[in-house]
Amino acid sequence: MTDTRSESGSPAPLPLAGVRVADLSRVLAGPYATMLLADMGAEVVKVEQPGRGDDTRSWGPPWAGAAKAPPGGPGADERGSGGSGPGEAAYFLSVNRNKRSLAVDLKDPEGLAAVQELCAASDVVIQNFRPGVIDRLGLGYEAVSARNPAVVYCSVSGFGPEHEPSTRPGFDIVVQAESGLMATTGPAEGPASKVGVALTDVLTGLNAAVGVLGALMRARATGRGENISVSLINSTLSGLVNLTQQALVTGVEPARVGNAHTTIVPYQAFPTADAEIVVAAGNDALYQRLCAALNRPDLGGDPRYATNPGRVEHREELVTELSATLRARSADHWMEILVGAGVPVGRVRGVLDALRTADDSGDDVLRAVEHPTAGLVEQVRAGFRLENSPPPLTAPPLLGQHSRQVLTELGVDGAAVDGMIRRGAVQQPDLP
Repeated sequence: MTDTRSESGSPAPLPLAGVRVADLSRVLAGPYATMLLADMGAEVVKVEQPGRGDDTRSWGPPWAGAAKAPPGGPGADERGSGGSGPGEAAYFLSVNRNKRSLAVDLKDPEGLAAVQELCAASDVVIQNFRPGVIDRLGLGYEAVSARNPAVVYCSVSGFGPEHEPSTRPGFDIVVQAESGLMATTGPAEGPASKVGVALTDVLTGLNAAVGVLGALMRARATGRGENISVSLINSTLSGLVNLTQQALVTGVEPARVGNAHTTIVPYQAFPTADAEIVVAAGNDALYQRLCAALNRPDLGGDPRYATNPGRVEHREELVTELSATLRARSADHWMEILVGAGVPVGRVRGVLDALRTADDSGDDVLRAVEHPTAGLVEQVRAGFRLENSPPPLTAPPLLGQHSRQVLTELGVDGAAVDGMIRRGAVQQPDLP
């Protein structure tokens, strides 16, 4: 690996240092994408509606810092940060770190003009307005690119611009149902189930970030921008990977197999004497290693189970034998034995247990940041690590926390900013 540190040994600049992102998105997919860009050093300005802000500001409980009532500025309620709870919604906190908040009413001519200027002066624009609305505001791709031909413009939607009807809204649970993800999730004999997190939004956010990064590279080299569209439905269909290909190859709907795998055995959850563990013997060598660790040479030598296709064919018999052996001892016993034998195994953990366990194991997954009203807030790091660039960490912003600062940077006169604040077109809270 090439060392990108300077000769003095100081950290290299963050990869997206100097990149400005105008974030006109809300809820999850767009904000998740812009948070990833911010984690890589981009300057992200989150545009929100005064008084309300991003929908997820009100998606609670739980609330962080619920006992601390922040002072509110003009246009703010008694909580100061928008939303309808006594503190900061955990949902909002999860995807909005390292951003600045500009709370401005797009129905106000001066406010709209400021946001138009922000978009024209940005390298990247990400939005998830309903089709047609963004164009009427003069913030669509055609209007922005006319002023900034190198802009990378990304639109996020539920079903994509070509889908009929184009105005169809798409929340995660709807797309989980429409994409086939729900049909392939849940117990074999039970109903279809949604995945426990809004996975369609997360996949869409990742696709948006990837598309933006690729287009940004070309824009920096050639000056040519890009108009990117990402949708929850397309992101989820592509994210089903082997299941979609399996369906296309066979012409048959993939079966629902609960915590097992359609084409690998053993690759599922097993009960032990006191808790569930997951065993993932993804190839023949790992299967043999598993049998040796369980002291079941009979299963290792049985010709029915010698290859993965054979194990899939004889799934029921093999799983019955493995279950009987694993039930005899505790989860801790089998974890120690199987980890020592190099067999992929894991304990079925709750979310809080998983976070603490990963952090205690040296993964450094948690970071803490001081929030102006919620106090010390723990955050989960992005899934990537930049070896030579320390990641930034600033608290998710209060609603309108940086309004005056951003507007001043855009060249808006101080008196004009004061006027917009007085009439409620801009929100600027007083910080503690």
